Amino acid sequence: MTTYLVIGVVGLVLLAVSLLFADLLDGAFDALSADWISTAVLGGFVSAFGFGGALAIGVGAPHLVALPVGAVTGVLAGWFAAWLTRAVRGGGSGESLGADDLVGHDAVVITDIPAVGFGVVRVRVGEHVLRLNASSDVAIPSGTPAHVTGVLSPTAVTVAPLSTEQI
Repeated sequence: MTTYLVIGVVGLVLLAVSLLFADLLDGAFDALSADWISTAVLGGFVSAFGFGGALAIGVGAPHLVALPVGAVTGVLAGWFAAWLTRAVRGGGSGESLGADDLVGHDAVVITDIPAVGFGVVRVRVGEHVLRLNASSDVAIPSGTPAHVTGVLSPTAVTVAPLSTEQI
């Protein structure tokens, strides 16, 4: 049982170190091609493996049962760590939001958009909320719902009002 507890503590230390020095340690696994390998995943697996095996031994199971129990709990904890890491880093795909992803989304005008010039809009794409400079062919007052029709630059878009009644 002591061996499993030591393995669990080593996993917890690895998790703590990954929280403090995540960018430094994750670079150590760049040679491996799998995106799911990270210090958080490995730390979660190792700690759950150790504590799961110790729990199995503690309730009277033999070592031949403790090993698979530890492996299953380790895999579950590793999967959860990978899922949580992806969620915290901004989505399941692991890709960053590009300018072309904005076209077709609805926006709200925050600062009046003159017929010639720029205003500011707020665009929500998934869990991302962006404030961007915006231009339009027609003047659009603040508070008006709009639709992103094009991308001028990474910080500017073209928009059209959703309804011409409000203008």
